[in-house]
Amino acid sequence: MSLIELHYDVPGDDFSRAGEASGNVKAQLKKLGFDPALIRNVVIALYEGEINLVIHAGGGTIDVSIDPDCIRMVLRDEGPGIPDVERAMQAGYSTASDRVRALGFGAGMGLPNIKKYTDDMRIETEVGKGTTMYLRVDVK
Repeated sequence: MSLIELHYDVPGDDFSRAGEASGNVKAQLKKLGFDPALIRNVVIALYEGEINLVIHAGGGTIDVSIDPDCIRMVLRDEGPGIPDVERAMQAGYSTASDRVRALGFGAGMGLPNIKKYTDDMRIETEVGKGTTMYLRVDVK
């Protein structure tokens, strides 16, 4: 299996398209014959990140690299940044608006779930400039 690179532009505040990237990655991984448990982990982490791009960042980009050893995901945005990453990593902490919560999002589980379902998670963020999240799920 050769390396596959996928790129997605994620529009901000468009909940009708939220999940397109993670859904497409799921289909690609299934087609390539990856283990369902690995696919589940990748898709949960990627969906949570994708939703964060939609809710908090005004959109962004997702780049996914698929190879036999691991799946790497890079999510970038030019949103407001995360002022307190440690606090944002706490389950239940959310800065989502009431409107977003009324849609069923913003429960404060995004970053904790991403960490739970990946083998490596690294966040680079600067307030007022944006955030880049590097994720890796190892093929076991």
